[in-house]
Amino acid sequence: MSRSGPPSRRSVLAAAVVTAVAGGTSPATAAPATARNTTAPSGTAPGDTAPARQVDYRAWTTYAEWRTGTALGTRALAGPRPGIVIAAPAGTTDYTDPHTGTTATWEYATWTSPVHRLCVPATEAVASWNAHTPTGTWIQTELQGTYSDGTRTPWYVMGRWAAGDEDIKRTSVDGQTDGRSTIWTDTFAVDDPASGLRLASYRLRLTLHRRPSTRLTPTVWRIGAMGSDVPDRFTVPASTPAHPARELVVPRYSQEIHAGQYPQYDNGGEAWCSPTSSQMIIEYWGGRLTPGQLSWVDPSYADPQVCHAARSTYDYQYAGCGNWPFNAAYAATFEDLQGVITRLGSLTDLETLIAAGIPAITSQSFLKSELTGAGYGTSGHLMTVIGFTAEGDVIANDPASPSDEAVRRVYQRREFENIWLRTKRHNASGKVVSGSGGVCYLYFPTHPTPRQRKALAAVGVC
Repeated sequence: MSRSGPPSRRSVLAAAVVTAVAGGTSPATAAPATARNTTAPSGTAPGDTAPARQVDYRAWTTYAEWRTGTALGTRALAGPRPGIVIAAPAGTTDYTDPHTGTTATWEYATWTSPVHRLCVPATEAVASWNAHTPTGTWIQTELQGTYSDGTRTPWYVMGRWAAGDEDIKRTSVDGQTDGRSTIWTDTFAVDDPASGLRLASYRLRLTLHRRPSTRLTPTVWRIGAMGSDVPDRFTVPASTPAHPARELVVPRYSQEIHAGQYPQYDNGGEAWCSPTSSQMIIEYWGGRLTPGQLSWVDPSYADPQVCHAARSTYDYQYAGCGNWPFNAAYAATFEDLQGVITRLGSLTDLETLIAAGIPAITSQSFLKSELTGAGYGTSGHLMTVIGFTAEGDVIANDPASPSDEAVRRVYQRREFENIWLRTKRHNASGKVVSGSGGVCYLYFPTHPTPRQRKALAAVGVC
């Protein structure tokens, strides 16, 4: 069945859960964070006690913010979509692509963010970015953190990325650890959360690359990271509907009709839940691929844009299309669209977004018996939430459907909320394994309406 994240990520998180359960202590009770953002989640009534936020998302997007960073060969770009570009290369570097064996020389320049102190000392962090990489260019994103004991992490590579696959093969980097934290494909994770160690702050570094002796340059419009300290939990409190019923008109695409197509991209469509979900929301916002962009796809295949999305999100190290920030970066290659990876705290957060016209992609894992009407179980799956019924149940475009027509589903509110927000569960063998803890892809316009901006701010995204 579909998968939303790399097996390595699921394995390490599951191992941490087993360790915590065996020791009788969860990270949340072993060492609660001392600094929290206590902003009330959307839907909290005045006077209510607001639960502490467990997520801190920070991004750099404005001209003023780009100018606060440390530039080495880059410059801030003003205009309707501010960013950074190469001004004068800082030097050259040789890069050997591990997936082709090809070594090439590249000019490079860097931008390093100011230090961001997390209001939620974190056990995990995921970076995401939005960029334009014309042919002959690519970018690398890195994170360096400071632990709660004052020591630093190394600079960790969070992704080597290009929109196309002609110059380099976009890739995560395995084998990065300092014995206290590890990079699991796209996720920074503290190795032993029960020890009380947390990520207290971080800075991000972008390295922009281009072919030598050209005027080409990548343009990066957004760089940010989501830090979180979601407690271990098998269940979450039930929420009640907070907004009127609404359903957004989002295109419906099935991943299953692509089974066997282009097996070089994660064995074909049966595993394409992430790019299929991404393509639905991209097209909801008006993003379209040109005939030229789709010319490589077999003309006998239906919905060729789904094949293109799979190719454009494929992580050659992970050998799959489920790299979270690679999907957000793909979405942002479409004009006037941006994408981020974060975690949400409740279905009330999703209702707030839907009320403002913003659909969302959620990551969940469950047994067949845990989600009525799905008809399958999965160790990890992405689907698109497009609305809520009058009773508060979830309307989802589920790509794990036999046809495009069958994609629209209605799932029971309580069941959906629990399988999405929990951080641990029992699999079919009774083993304790991990859950996503509310991971969400959010794609929205470069210039949101005031109502959309307010909804995004209510869920911690700016």
